[in-house]
Amino acid sequence: MSKLEVSALSLSFGGVAALDQVSLSIAPAEIHGVIGPNGAGKTTLLNVISGVSRPTSGDIRLDGQSIVRSSASKIAARGIGRTFQSSLMFKGLTVLENVMSGMHAKLNSGIFSAALGLPSVWRDERLARSRAWEALSFVRMERFSEYEAGSLSFGQQRLIEIARCLVSEPTVLLLDEPAVGLSPPRVEELDALLRRIRDERGITILMVEHVIRLVMGVCDRITVLNSGKKIAEGTADDVVKNPFVKEAYLGKMADAELAAS
Repeated sequence: MSKLEVSALSLSFGGVAALDQVSLSIAPAEIHGVIGPNGAGKTTLLNVISGVSRPTSGDIRLDGQSIVRSSASKIAARGIGRTFQSSLMFKGLTVLENVMSGMHAKLNSGIFSAALGLPSVWRDERLARSRAWEALSFVRMERFSEYEAGSLSFGQQRLIEIARCLVSEPTVLLLDEPAVGLSPPRVEELDALLRRIRDERGITILMVEHVIRLVMGVCDRITVLNSGKKIAEGTADDVVKNPFVKEAYLGKMADAELAAS
């Protein structure tokens, strides 16, 4: 279980503040949601934490150690897994092979070992295949293991991406709109999966999401961003009752969705 702390994080693009002094603390094995209108800085926050973007100022600490100047590959090796808004499947590979690719940061054999056909390559491949099958089983997608990845629906590909993260045994999982493209029944299944990831594996989850019903139902705490700034944080009840959040984001449509849940 890992604790993730973000302190006074700022990032500007051409003089425009994408993030402005954003701070949040995520407890070990917590599901923490980030919501806000388009352009609020939600994906930018995940990009900075995962090392895709470098902040202008501020700090990020994983279990007390700063990772803010680490490369994306080193951050992944430290135990932070990441999915993206758009599907990043290798379309020419099978589902199982796609999930196996998530093991690259954990394998010992390199390109020269592969070229020479050394035993370490075969050991690594067996390990990756075993871990990939286990991850597919965990997300209940093992029956699709030999399907070509591009043949799956977008919603199914989202689950495959989560499985690909799980094979590297992360301690923190960053999810960027995991419910996009999912039907209401599939959203309910995702809710159950996220709880299992937290409860059975002890993984800390930071999730950006627009499906309000999912966020309010599964998240232990929620942070609300607007124009790069944090305007609220707390439990679902705290956020729903906050007048600034309603004005900036939730509004009448979100109220109707919550009332129907």
